[in-house]
Amino acid sequence: MRPLKLASLLLLLLALSFAAQARKPYVEIERKLSAQQLQEVGLSDEQLAKLNRMLREAEDGASRGADATAAADAEDAGPQVGAGAPRERAPGAGQFIGLNDEPIKSRLKHDVAGWEPGTVFELENGQQWKVLKGRMSLKKPMVKPEIVVVPGVAGRWFLQVDEDMPKARVYRID
Repeated sequence: MRPLKLASLLLLLLALSFAAQARKPYVEIERKLSAQQLQEVGLSDEQLAKLNRMLREAEDGASRGADATAAADAEDAGPQVGAGAPRERAPGAGQFIGLNDEPIKSRLKHDVAGWEPGTVFELENGQQWKVLKGRMSLKKPMVKPEIVVVPGVAGRWFLQVDEDMPKARVYRID
C-alpha cells in the first residue's frame, strides 16, 4: 500500500511542477490596451500601478492555491457597514481601487442643459471632468448646480447632478 501512496504523491508533485512551468508571466495592462483605451478607463499612473500589482498578486496567489488566504483576508476585513461602503482592511491585505476614494462635492462653473460623451464639466474647485458614457437632455437647464463626483470600482467615477437623475461616467482631464 505504501508504494502506491508514494507513486500517487510523486505523480501529483510532477503534475504541479508542469502546471507551474506552463504558467505564463503576467502581462501589464499597459501592454494589453491602446493609449486611447487607457485614457477611456481614466486611471491615474498610481492607480494603474496598483491594479497591475494586485492582478499580478492575484494571479500568483491563484497559481499557488491561495483560496484559504483569500478567505482569511475577507474574514479579517470585518463586516460591511452598508451596501457599497468601503471595507476596512488590514494594511497589505489588498484593496479594491476606488472604494477608498471619497465623493467630490463641488458646484459647476457653468449651467448645464444635458450631457453626452465628450461633454466637459468644469468644477469650482478647479477640476475638469469629461463624460465617457451616458447621455441626458434636461427639460430645463440647471444654473450652476451643485454636483457630486462619486467613485466606483476600479477607478471609475460618476458625475451626479441630481440624485434622481442618471449619473454620467466621467474621467478627470486636468
